[in-house]
Amino acid sequence: MEEALKEFSAWAPRLVDLGINLLVALLILIIGWWVSSLLGSWVRRAASRSSKIDPTIIPMFYSTVVWTVRIFTVIAVLARFGVQTASLIAVLGAAGLAVGLALQGTLQNIAAGIMLLILRPIRAGEYIALSSGSDGTVEEVGLFLTRLVQVDGIHLTLPNSTVWNATITNYSRNKTRRLDIPVPVRYGDDLEVVLAKLKALVDARPDALKDPEPQVKVFDYKENGVIVNVRVWAEASKYWDLRWGLYQQIRSSLEEAGFQPPIPLREIQNPKTGAAA
Repeated sequence: MEEALKEFSAWAPRLVDLGINLLVALLILIIGWWVSSLLGSWVRRAASRSSKIDPTIIPMFYSTVVWTVRIFTVIAVLARFGVQTASLIAVLGAAGLAVGLALQGTLQNIAAGIMLLILRPIRAGEYIALSSGSDGTVEEVGLFLTRLVQVDGIHLTLPNSTVWNATITNYSRNKTRRLDIPVPVRYGDDLEVVLAKLKALVDARPDALKDPEPQVKVFDYKENGVIVNVRVWAEASKYWDLRWGLYQQIRSSLEEAGFQPPIPLREIQNPKTGAAA
């Protein structure tokens, strides 16, 4: 009994120290995690309020701040238990190299995300199309993934390397877009009247820009009629409204004026008589 008490007396200070260390380590971990979330939220709010910071890079700023604080928190917790942090950092570096070699695709996504944020071929809120066949409005460029929202409301998540390696068509980068509408006119119809009517129709549209000036010109000759090209510029946000409106108005206004769309005709020769059938 006395020996047990002596052993307990010998181990009691160590147990007390261990309990204190566990309690302090737990407090450090909780406080560190709370501070990381607090700083991340503050960085996100501050960046969102600034007009000089591109919204595309905000998620990456948030992730970088949060995980930097958390990594230092974990190192502080380990140091509380007497772990040599210098050796730990060396071990983590070696482990990071091994993991990096094993996860080359993931590192490519990180590198591609950094390049997308530096060169900024895409930004949050822009509508893009990729040569891989994907398209949508950019919602976020993260550390590993790029998120798009398609026109039908479906969210599309792509690896950053897929976006970086594709040819990117950005429909929102310029403030204006050009619209070309081919209008077929039958041979024999008064072409000057058609041109004047189309020009008046375009000029009456408030969403058609006056600079550059709209153009209505003869563009091509086809076997069943003359092709008149209606070329007009619009603000990028009003492009589709102008396109849909003109396609409807052009056809209805020409039909009201008596101009019917050209119908393809074929002349078949009778091989016996040589006359048209």
